[in-house]
Amino acid sequence: MSRVILFNKPWGVLSQFTDDGPPRPDRRTLAAFIDQPGVYPAGRLDRDSEGLLVLTDDGRLQARIANPKAKTEKTYWAQVEGIPPDGALDALGRGVTLKDGPTRPARVRRIDEPAGLWPRDPPVRVRKSVPDCWIELTISEGRNRQVRRMTAAVGHPTLRLIRYRVGDWTLDGIETGTWRAA
Repeated sequence: MSRVILFNKPWGVLSQFTDDGPPRPDRRTLAAFIDQPGVYPAGRLDRDSEGLLVLTDDGRLQARIANPKAKTEKTYWAQVEGIPPDGALDALGRGVTLKDGPTRPARVRRIDEPAGLWPRDPPVRVRKSVPDCWIELTISEGRNRQVRRMTAAVGHPTLRLIRYRVGDWTLDGIETGTWRAA
């Protein structure tokens, strides 16, 4: 039976167990949080993104989650600069064209700041003259920095990005920097 671990990755943590670069205290890896041999991340989550990272010892499951052709849905909470008008949300919903081609259509909606959200360290910069808001975006691809590139393409750069769901797994009940077996 395969093992699956659900980890709530904090901001600034690399989605790998070792760092190929020179040792630096500001570049933590999964090894600082997870002492479970034989499990590996199924997909990536950028260093400056937070939230759900699925780890497993099952190569087929890893491939299914990471491969865009498998169309595993992933839901993100994005704090974006400005208040996107309906037209910007509609564009995200239809799919936007990025430098590496058009994205698949996404499900997107404005949301209130997620309940129980942990503070980010370091905090997101706040500009009193520029409002921000939260959107929930569900995609079935997973290109490099895709959500950030999509929100920027419609004129609303992402300030904070949290992956809430991968397939049927969610962050519910997992504090930042902790994990549980699925």
